Amino acid sequence: MSSGKVLLGVLAGVAVGALVGTLLAPDKGSETRKKLADKGEDYLDDLKGQFDDFLGALKDKYAGKVGEAEELIAKGKSKYNEAKNEFKNSVAEV
Repeated sequence: MSSGKVLLGVLAGVAVGALVGTLLAPDKGSETRKKLADKGEDYLDDLKGQFDDFLGALKDKYAGKVGEAEELIAKGKSKYNEAKNEFKNSVAEV
């Protein structure tokens, strides 16, 4: 199971637990709604932060792979040019 699925499951469990606990609390309806809204905002902020972290990690991996690809392309071009020059030299000698 991936860590993303586990994290999502934990967040869902915490959200359900907070919702049930708040609904069963002996507060007025307006206070309960305010608590629910506050908790929802807190969870949303946490989720946004985790999503931003995930995107940052994804961007870092992408940038690394792009750099590796550029190096590989440069090496390929260099090898191609070397082979082309060797071929020209061998043809010129004949």
